[in-house]
This record gives sequence, C-alpha cells and structure tokens, in this order.
Amino acid sequence: VQLVESGGGLVQPRGSLRLSCAASGFASADYAVAWFRQAPGKEREGVGCLHMSATGVIRAAHLSDIARGRFFISKDETDSANANTESRISLRLTVLKVEDTAVYYCAAAGRGNACKRALGGGDYDSWGQGTQVTVSA
Repeated sequence: VQLVESGGGLVQPRGSLRLSCAASGFASADYAVAWFRQAPGKEREGVGCLHMSATGVIRAAHLSDIARGRFFISKDETDSANANTESRISLRLTVLKVEDTAVYYCAAAGRGNACKRALGGGDYDSWGQGTQVTVSA
C-alpha cells in the first residue's frame, strides 16, 4: 500500500486546512484508512478513520475526541479506473488552534475493523511520510 499526504501548511488560529491522502495498492478486501498526528515532544494520537469496503464504499467512520466537531474525514470521489484499489481520503481541519500544530500522518490497515473509536497506531502497517500543519498567528 502506498500513501501520499498533501495539503499541510501554515494557518492562523481559527483558520482551516484540507489534508489529502492518496492511497493505492489495496487488496480486494475491507481496509481502513486513518489520520494520526504527532506534535513535538508528544505521543502520536489518532484523529479519525474510515472503514472501507473492498469496492470503496464507506462502512463506518470514527473521529477521536480531539477532532469531533472541528475535523471532518471523508472519501473523495474518483474517476479512476482503479477506484476499487485506490482511494483519496480527505481530512478537513476547521477552527484550528495553536495546539493542533503537528505532523499529520495518513495510515492504512488491511482490515476494516482497525477503524474504531479507540484508534491505535499499532493496528496500522502502512504509513505516509506526513504533512506539517502549523497554526500560528
């Protein structure tokens, strides 16, 4: 599985950003795609996830407490001929706070039930390179 994040940058408090994860190489089975973040000196924490069917349909979505109400996770529509093995997952960040500053990572797991309320990085075996989000006045 290949994951490539984009969309990070510098934004002022209360601003918005849209992160994107281009994911490809999934087998013909349910899978999960999640967003995590890690701030300097802090542990990695889960942001949200999607449980996807083998045909690219969203079966379930979860957002962590840090994200609920401000962040939104979705799957973008694609015209790709490989729509069943490729996905573009977006994370829209709104009403950003200074404490949201972190590197945001996209991750994938070969089983859909890795997407759950208690989102754990250990359940995910493919990771993107990360994209920096900096919230500063």
